[in-house]
Amino acid sequence: MSEETAKVKPLATLKRGLALSPELRRGLGVTLLLALIATIGKGVVPVAIQQGIDKGLLGENGPDAEVVTTVAVTGVVVLLVSVVAGYLMNVRLFTVSETALASLRTRTFRHIHDLSMLHQQGERRGALTARVTTDVDTISRFLQFGGIILIVNSGQIIMATVVMFIYSPLLAAVVWLCFLPLVWVVRFLQRQLAAAYKAVRERVGVMLGGIAETVVGAPVIRSYGVAGRTSERLDESIDGFRHAQFGALKRSVWSFTAGETINGLAISAVIVAGVFLGAGGNLTVGELTAFLFLVTLFVQPLMMATETLNEAQNAISGWGRVLDILETEPDVADPGPNGKDLPQGAVSVDFDGVEFAYPGGPTVLSDVNVRLSAQTTVAVVGETGSGKTTFAKLLTRLMDPAAGTISLSGIPLTEVTFASLRRRVVMVPQEGFLFDANVADNVRFADAELTDAELYVAFSELGLADWIDNLPHGLDTQVGERGESLSVGERQLVALARAYVADPDLLVLDEATSAVDPATEVRLARALETVTRGRTTVVIAHRLSTAEAADEVLVFDAGRLVQRGPHRELVTQEGSIYAGLHNSWVAQTR
Repeated sequence: MSEETAKVKPLATLKRGLALSPELRRGLGVTLLLALIATIGKGVVPVAIQQGIDKGLLGENGPDAEVVTTVAVTGVVVLLVSVVAGYLMNVRLFTVSETALASLRTRTFRHIHDLSMLHQQGERRGALTARVTTDVDTISRFLQFGGIILIVNSGQIIMATVVMFIYSPLLAAVVWLCFLPLVWVVRFLQRQLAAAYKAVRERVGVMLGGIAETVVGAPVIRSYGVAGRTSERLDESIDGFRHAQFGALKRSVWSFTAGETINGLAISAVIVAGVFLGAGGNLTVGELTAFLFLVTLFVQPLMMATETLNEAQNAISGWGRVLDILETEPDVADPGPNGKDLPQGAVSVDFDGVEFAYPGGPTVLSDVNVRLSAQTTVAVVGETGSGKTTFAKLLTRLMDPAAGTISLSGIPLTEVTFASLRRRVVMVPQEGFLFDANVADNVRFADAELTDAELYVAFSELGLADWIDNLPHGLDTQVGERGESLSVGERQLVALARAYVADPDLLVLDEATSAVDPATEVRLARALETVTRGRTTVVIAHRLSTAEAADEVLVFDAGRLVQRGPHRELVTQEGSIYAGLHNSWVAQTR
């Protein structure tokens, strides 16, 4: 990064952030007015002290109690007004910042959700989570504390400078000359802090990803006895964060130390110069006393500038990472208002010259041309890595092809609105994901209006009423995080029920019977028969019993569609890939 780019980037990030968070700009004028009133109130104290000393205690006719009383009362009133103004300013800043950041958090989450599977898989989940959590939290802390300090301190420096020049331009110049080196130090450290805190934010994402991976993969870690190696990897990510944080804090200490040194220098210079000016009759006792208070008001925000700068750089780094996500264009985009809805009725499927390759990888689907008729059940078979799962993801538009066109009922998939696509097309993965809720609520994700009675009817139609009755609490049975309170097969039963009540016209199934016990397999087979009836169904078949029952079979090999047709025809083609797959499966099931 060039020096000029480093200088511009924080300001550019703030501009981008404010443009995407208009809530932060609402009522800003009133907030700044309150900050001005609060700041002016602080300047009353030195002026009141000067007036009280010069005109009250050291007046021409001796001490004047009336003047002292008037100055004191006026000062108290002004201070009360400034305190109220400061309170109102804080309330406004807290309210506005929390409202704006809640909106930013929501938009970030939704945008991450809109990004394609490829993009999400290309990022560590912990890093994406950090965008919505810790990165936004750093912005929140800065806006609610550093932002308040920045506004008030800026006004305080200006106010103190103006009053100091009124009392003594020479002493004011001395103070500023002492602090000019600090301006250079701050500008120098700003570039270093920006890079340091960017590294901190990146390390936070890596650390969160490592922790999440360790928690989710705990059963595998225990079963393979690799807790030691896993701990080492986690220790490395935590240590990396510690080193990044240490580097940022070390630069912060340099800045703070420079501020302390210059602060002592400025106060010493003012005292020495002030004594000489006072001895020459150019400065009264009250003005010198007031000046020392003004120097404190001037120095205090400059000393806090280093801490505020640290928070600002941390917040800007986090804000930049959030904005980078928000400004990432989804590679699988909703056509929006210009999109089309799928026509009512069963859905047909057309693949025309479709090709696909994962970023940086070889082609995994090549020149796929196939038409699937409406209301048919199509089994997709092939060895691991043949491209069958990629075929299903392209069909449901979790990804877009690199070349060619996929159409549903004659409409190119890229022209179908997401609302219509997600309503009419449903994919059930091999391990049906369940949310940490009860069985009923998990099924209601497909239709929130369903009553318990209607849900029970749906399970009955799938032949699963007895299974529901045998659960500890029926439909109210909690499934646990990711459904882990249920077996793999039971999770799949709930996922099928969810797909059934969604009532799609195109159902894509990553076959659920490959890792379940025989009893559950019978239940699943019976439920699948009901779920697939009357709609177009594409099944990724791991067990060829599914292919035997399908209307048509698609056989993939090395990313190409090499065979298609009904099972009874394909199995008789000696030497074919499908015949070989079927023979191997039959041998394994004997």
